[in-house]
Amino acid sequence: DRAMKLLQKVFKNEHQKTVAKHQKVAVAVGLLEESVKKLTQEEMRAKTAEFKKSIAGGEDTNSILPEAFALVREASRRLRGERHHDVQLIGGMILHEGGIAEMRTGEGKTLVATLPAYLNALTGKGVHIVTVNDYLSRRDGVWMGEIYNYLGLSVSVINHQESFIYDDSHTTKTEDSERDAEGSHHIVHEFLRPVTRKEAYAADITYGTNNEFGFDYLRDNIGYSVDQIVQRPFHYAIVDEVDSILIDEARTPLIMSAAFGDTADLYGTCAKVAEQLAPETHYTIDEKRKAIQLTDAGITRAEELLGITDMYTEAGIRFVHHMETAVRAKALFIKDKEYVISNGEVIIVDEFTGRMQPGRRWSDGLHQAVEAKEGVKIQEESRTLASITFQNYFRFYEKLSGMTGTADTSAEEFLKVYSLPVTTVPTHNPIRRIDHNDQIFQTELGKWKAIARKVKELQIKGQPVLIGTVSIEKNELLSDFLKSEGVRHEVLNAKNHEREGEIIAQAGKKGGVVIATNMAGRGVDIKLGGSHPTKEDYEEVKELGGLFVLGTERHEARRIDNQLRGRSARQGDPGETQFFVSLEDDLMRVFASDTIKNMMGRFGIPEDEAIDSRIVSKSLENAQAKIEGLHFDSRKDVLQYDDVLNQQRRSIYEKRRKILYNDAEYLNSIVEDIAAADDESKDMVEAARKEVGDGDFFKAMRVIALEMIDTLWIDHLEAMDHLRSSVGLRSIGQRDPLVEYKREGLALFRGFDNAFKNRVAGLLPRMSQIVQNMTGTIAPAYDPAQVVEIGGGEENKNIGDDSKVGRNDLCPCGSGKKYKKCHGQ
Repeated sequence: DRAMKLLQKVFKNEHQKTVAKHQKVAVAVGLLEESVKKLTQEEMRAKTAEFKKSIAGGEDTNSILPEAFALVREASRRLRGERHHDVQLIGGMILHEGGIAEMRTGEGKTLVATLPAYLNALTGKGVHIVTVNDYLSRRDGVWMGEIYNYLGLSVSVINHQESFIYDDSHTTKTEDSERDAEGSHHIVHEFLRPVTRKEAYAADITYGTNNEFGFDYLRDNIGYSVDQIVQRPFHYAIVDEVDSILIDEARTPLIMSAAFGDTADLYGTCAKVAEQLAPETHYTIDEKRKAIQLTDAGITRAEELLGITDMYTEAGIRFVHHMETAVRAKALFIKDKEYVISNGEVIIVDEFTGRMQPGRRWSDGLHQAVEAKEGVKIQEESRTLASITFQNYFRFYEKLSGMTGTADTSAEEFLKVYSLPVTTVPTHNPIRRIDHNDQIFQTELGKWKAIARKVKELQIKGQPVLIGTVSIEKNELLSDFLKSEGVRHEVLNAKNHEREGEIIAQAGKKGGVVIATNMAGRGVDIKLGGSHPTKEDYEEVKELGGLFVLGTERHEARRIDNQLRGRSARQGDPGETQFFVSLEDDLMRVFASDTIKNMMGRFGIPEDEAIDSRIVSKSLENAQAKIEGLHFDSRKDVLQYDDVLNQQRRSIYEKRRKILYNDAEYLNSIVEDIAAADDESKDMVEAARKEVGDGDFFKAMRVIALEMIDTLWIDHLEAMDHLRSSVGLRSIGQRDPLVEYKREGLALFRGFDNAFKNRVAGLLPRMSQIVQNMTGTIAPAYDPAQVVEIGGGEENKNIGDDSKVGRNDLCPCGSGKKYKKCHGQ
C-alpha cells in the first residue's frame, strides 16, 4: 500500500507539471483571441494554406500550435456557439503530444479532439479519429466536420459498408423539426455525400470505429488489385473512449475468415453427449479462466455415448476438441447473459456494453457448439484469412493519443503496452458529485428488494435514476422487482438496442428511471430535465439532487464502475452515485476470500438490510484488484503471442504488397532464389523464361506468387493457431509455452518460405500453359462473397452479401435501426 501511495504521488506530481506547462500555452492562445476574431472565413482558410506550406517546408507543428488552436476555437465559437475552455485547450495539447487526456464525462472531449486533429492534419498525412460505434462516427463527423470544413480541411466518415465525405455545398443548415437523441441538429445524410473508401481515406481527417479501421487494414492485405487498397500510411490517431478500445476490447483479435467444411453432425452429436455429463463427476469448471476439464470418468462416459473405443487416437482426436467445446458451451455460456437467440440465430452479447453483436462469432468451434446446444441451425466452420489484435494495429501509428473519463487506474498498462502517458485534466467547473458508500447485503434477493425500495423512494421524490446492471438477465430480473413496487421505468438492453440514444438521453427527466446494461449509451450526454429541458425543468431536477446513478453490483474492473459513476454530475451539475452489492454476486462468489464466504448468514439481520462491514468492503476492493491483474496478464499474454505472429504478418504483407504493385526487383529476387537452389532449378527457370519471354514470364510470376502466398498464409495461420493451443500443455514438462511458441513458430515460418519457393518452382514447367490461360486478373484463394469479419464490434457482418439479413434484423450498417427501415427500404 505504501509503494502504491508513493507511485500515485509521483503520477500526481507529473500530472500537475504537465498541466502547468500547458496552461502557459493556453494563455498564449488566449492572447491571440481578439486578433483571430477579426479574420474573415477566407482569411482563416488562407491561414490554413499558409500553415500547410510552412510545415511542408520543415517547420515544426509545435511552433504554430497557439495560432492553430486559436483558429479552431474561433471557428467553433462562430459555428456551434461552443468556445473551447482553457482545460479543453490543455486536453488538446496532451493529445497533440501523443498522450492520454483523462477528462471527466461532460467536459466536451469531442470538441477537444478538433484542436490536435486540425493541427496534425496540416501535415497532409491524414488524421484518424476513432469512435466506439458507427452512430458516433457519423454524429461527430457532421458536428465537428463543420468546423474543419470552415477552415478549409476535408472530413470523411467510414461506416460499415459505406463511406462519406462532409459536404455542405448542396444544402443549408436549418433548425430541423426532427431531432436526434441528444436534441442537437438531426444528423441528416444531406451533409454526408457517399464516396469510395479510398476517397474517404484521402481526406485530411477521417472518423470511424476501431473495427472499421482495423478491418480495412486486413482487407487491404487480402485484396487482389492495387485499386482495392484504401488506407494511407498510418500517421496520427486520436482514440475516443481509449480505455474501452485499447483495453476492454484488446483481448479480442480482429479476424477475417471464409467458410470451410461442414461438421454440423459432429457438433450436434457432441452437444447431446454433453447434456448427459454432470459437473464435478464428468468435468470440472474453472470460472476464472472460463475453462472446463473432462475427468477420467467423463472421458469414459463420452466414449461410451459416442460409441468409440478411444478418443485419444489419430482417428478419434477430433472428438476431444469437439467434446470439450460442447461441455464448455453447456457449462460456461449462458443464454441471455453471454448470448441471446434472435430469429433462430445465436447472437453474442458484448460483456462490456450489453449490446448485441450481430455477425460476430466465437472462434474454435465454440459458436457452433452453442448453436448445437440451443438446437438452432449450425453455421459452417471457417478458416482465417487474416487477423490482428488492436494492440498491434494501433502501434502502427507514428503518433497515438486518446481520451476517456477513466484511464488513471490503467495508467501502467497504457504506458507499458502503448507508451502512452496518462494526464488527468482538471474540470472546468468544480465537481459536485456525491459518491455514497456501498450498500452490502447478505443475499442477492435481499439486494434486489432493497434496490426496488430505494428507487421507489427516489421516484416519489422526483430525482431521476440511472441503474446499471451487468447482464440482460439481471436487467429483466430487476425490472420485475420494480414492477412489483409500482415503479415506472424504461429498460435498455441488447433487445431494444435501436432506442439506445433516445432512452439514455431521457434518463435525466424528473422522476425518470432507466435500467441499462453496463455502459450502454456511452458518448451520449444525459441532461438534467430530459433531452430538451426548459430552464425550469433543469433547475427543478438540479434542486432535487441531479441524476442518481445506482450500480447493482461491482464490475470486475474499477474503471468500469467509475465509468458508470461518471454518467452523473456533468459540467458542475449535482449528482449522486451508490453501489448495491451482495455476498452472492459473481465477483464475491468467485473471487472473494473464504473468510467472507464463511461469514454468510452470521450477521443475524434481515437479508434486505445492509451490512456495515469494513472486512467485506476491503474484500470487494481486493477481489477487483485481483481480477484486474488477471485481465492485464491475459491481455499481455495475447499481445506476447500476437507479437510473434505480427513479425511474420508484417513480413508477408510487405512481400505481398511488392508483388501486388508489380515490384520488378522483388519478383526477380524470387526467381533468383529459386534458380540458386540447385542446377535443376536453374534449368527450369531458364527454360521457362526462354519459352514464354521475359514479359509474359514475370506477368505469370506475379499471378503465381500472389496466389501461392495467400494459400500458404491461410494454412500457416491455421498451423500457428493450433500451435498456440498446444503449447500450453508444455508447461507441465517445465517448459515455457511462449518460448516454445516462438521457437516452433519460427520453424513454421521458415517452412512457409521454403514451401512458397517449392510451390512456385513446381509450377515453372507449366509456365506456357499458365501464360495461355492468363486473363489479367488474379483469382482470390477464397470466395469474396463468403468473407466474414469476426471479433471487435457490434457492426460485423458478412461483407460480401447482405441478402441473408432478415427484415426485422438490425441493419448491418450499424445504424441501430431494423434492416427494413434502413438499407432494406
